[in-house]
Amino acid sequence: MAACTVLVTPLLYVNKQSSLFYHKACNIHRQCVTKKISTSVSRCSSQADPQKKSRPHELVGVVGLEIHAQIQSNTKLFSGSKVGFSAPPNSLVSFFDASLPGTLPVLNRRCVEAAVMTALALNCTINKKSFFDRKHYFYADLPAGYQITQQRRAVAVDGQLAYSLLGGRKRNQIQSRTVRIKQIQLEQDSGKSLHDDQRSQTLIDLNRAGVGLMELVMEPDMSCGEQAAAAVRELQLVLQALGTCQGNMSEGQLRVDANVSVHRPGEELGVRTEVKNINSARFLSRAIDYEIQRQIEALGRGEAVLNETRTYDSKSGHTIPMRDKEGLQDYRFMPEPNLPPLVVYEDRGSVPAGLLGAEGVVVLEGLREGLPELPSVKRARLVRSYGLLPEHSFTLVNEDGLMEYFEAVVKETRKEPRKLIGWVTNELLGHLKHHNLSVSKCPVSPSALAELLELQEAGHISSTVAKQVLGEMWRDPGRRAPEVVREQDLGLVCDSSDLQRVCQRVLDSHPDLVRALREGNKKVLNRLMGLVQKETKGRADPVLVRSLLEEKTS
Repeated sequence: MAACTVLVTPLLYVNKQSSLFYHKACNIHRQCVTKKISTSVSRCSSQADPQKKSRPHELVGVVGLEIHAQIQSNTKLFSGSKVGFSAPPNSLVSFFDASLPGTLPVLNRRCVEAAVMTALALNCTINKKSFFDRKHYFYADLPAGYQITQQRRAVAVDGQLAYSLLGGRKRNQIQSRTVRIKQIQLEQDSGKSLHDDQRSQTLIDLNRAGVGLMELVMEPDMSCGEQAAAAVRELQLVLQALGTCQGNMSEGQLRVDANVSVHRPGEELGVRTEVKNINSARFLSRAIDYEIQRQIEALGRGEAVLNETRTYDSKSGHTIPMRDKEGLQDYRFMPEPNLPPLVVYEDRGSVPAGLLGAEGVVVLEGLREGLPELPSVKRARLVRSYGLLPEHSFTLVNEDGLMEYFEAVVKETRKEPRKLIGWVTNELLGHLKHHNLSVSKCPVSPSALAELLELQEAGHISSTVAKQVLGEMWRDPGRRAPEVVREQDLGLVCDSSDLQRVCQRVLDSHPDLVRALREGNKKVLNRLMGLVQKETKGRADPVLVRSLLEEKTS
């Protein structure tokens, strides 16, 4: 029965006046202090530099994260209901998801394998036996009145995530850091509450109820929003490379809770606040920096920092109180009676004879062998194989599909990778950003770009003309570079007599520049070369132009 899907009424609703679960955030927002507090980016930058030390009495931020990653699976964690975004309300709900009496959970092996693969990629210790528990709390969008999670023993513990961010005075130095992963646990998601203020009711959509989640708990090893955002972005890339989570934060596939406090180095950690459900890396950075500064200023005024849950308002840039945590909530954890212990086997030899080939058996050996190339390994390979700068490797790996595009172009052109990288990360990526396109939607194929760069490498067109041709190819994807060059007569002008006349005309028109060059100002030569290129619409051979100008001004 757990795998059976039923169409529930389009939208369940709860009267807001009698509901305990509706929070009038707008009223709280009006009561909160609206004083503008600047973010602490400069504070974070100084902390990111290992050569700089915090002053003994200076308060610094301490940040830990709890990240809920939606597992990339066709069906939910304990039922056969499909997983889909933006489906009609309550159209993906099984009897088990709706918590009808008599229904039982059936564990989805794909979700377990996704959690184990993620744990292996993050160097976690895999618990060969873990347990499921019921966590009781009462929300309108939690039909059973409890969530199935892993409280006693999670599927994996004690891992780490290496991430990098830009530091230094010019923000151009790659600085590597590590954050510890306390644990990774499997649990089911809740439904979604939609508040209708005009009708004073809350609508309930259970499509998301029961979807498999991995909760990753990061230790408080970060000190500012920039570090937290960099760690989340790196985790997002790891999950996408593994195929265990699509990581689309705008669709709620990756949701972050930030635990923030401040203290003086060497002293105990301060009272922490929790900023809930942040759905973008940029907002995460801003929310944490605001919250650190807010706590520092509150302590500076002699006020106490409350142990409370807050939310981030992206419009005002402030965190807003939701509820306090003064009274510890009793979740009444108890073992889930309808699920046996989750057992993970090291290899096929350790699987009991009666279970070999069984549907629900999870074996570490096969999952470990199937791990793909992870982002950190990709970056190291790009630097080693192509001689790229570390910051270029970050751009290629961080932009989905860009590394594959770059390597495809490298295979089809004689141009050195270090010269080619600018075309991919500046020109091509610039066009993509301008038109709000992903790499997969790029109208210029790797082979077409390689053909264009071959023309430049062979000396048939200048770099200026090459950029112009790329623009034409972008506007008309069917056209190839040689065709554009031929139709618009953009080939390089190498005729010495023609360039002699153009150079002389430029020199005659700018006697002041000629005089400055003859007096020893060598930078003027570049200015004159630019004027010649302007006359020829970027088609003049730059080597020949330089030689002619030097000859005529000597």
